[in-house]
Amino acid sequence: MSLMLWGPVAAYMAAIFVLSSQATLPGSSLTPDWTQHGIAYAGLSLVTLRATAGGRWSRVGGWTVSLAWAIAALYGVTDEWHQSFVPGRMADIRDVVADAAGAALGLAAAWAWSIIKRPS
Repeated sequence: MSLMLWGPVAAYMAAIFVLSSQATLPGSSLTPDWTQHGIAYAGLSLVTLRATAGGRWSRVGGWTVSLAWAIAALYGVTDEWHQSFVPGRMADIRDVVADAAGAALGLAAAWAWSIIKRPS
């Protein structure tokens, strides 16, 4: 495992953990909760896809996309569990769904882009 590939994934997960540890998020009233979750986990899924594909668009495919989605979605589950211990926060299955959906949408866009970018 390369630090160059997986370091950004760990850093992104750490950032989510830090934000989830706060009772309230700065600017959280500006956008709906499900949008925040979707955007955050779309980003996580993209850095995870970069790692699972070895940093190459040519390696983006069903396996690398599925693995990236599973990692992001499972992290969403652990993040909700973590929030259940934070005063002022709670675990919510709807947040897990928003996390998984955001990851799926981000990965769908990346997969489509990888197909466009491949030489014919």
